[in-house]
Amino acid sequence: MSGGSYNILFLCQGNSARSIMAEAIMNGEGSNHFHAYSAGSHPRGALHPYTADLLSGLGHDLTVFSSKPMEVYSQQDEIKFDFIFTVCDQTAKESCPVFPGAPMSAHWGVPDPAAATGTEAEIRLAFAETYRMLRNRISIFTSLPFASLDRMSLQRRLDQIGETTMPVSDPA
Repeated sequence: MSGGSYNILFLCQGNSARSIMAEAIMNGEGSNHFHAYSAGSHPRGALHPYTADLLSGLGHDLTVFSSKPMEVYSQQDEIKFDFIFTVCDQTAKESCPVFPGAPMSAHWGVPDPAAATGTEAEIRLAFAETYRMLRNRISIFTSLPFASLDRMSLQRRLDQIGETTMPVSDPA
């Protein structure tokens, strides 16, 4: 792979939490070389309120995010994707449409914070932990030496990033 600028699509089922967080992180951390988008196989139509609170609190501009179906990107020719990452297990099991470009893909599944139960503080902690896990993976990804990796080596690295286990903090 040559160095340069890359388009990345993060896919999730609801496109209300994980994929939106990944889009926000990538566009913040990798803004010089990466442009991220997100979509869902069954989008909820809006950001989860805790996602909105978390991203807003971290300084992200919420006006640039929306929950949308993946067909928005599969049925267009303007954006050619270099990478597609699924961030939930359900979407990884579904058949995805064909996207423009010849994107490399990997599964970077993380727990769904919208499924968290408990007190409000425990649920908000689940959202913060998901953000942290995605940020760690994206930081590893953006640090890869793209110019010196061939396609097979890069695919191995992408898969390894998705297999990275990151301990979740104990709320106690």
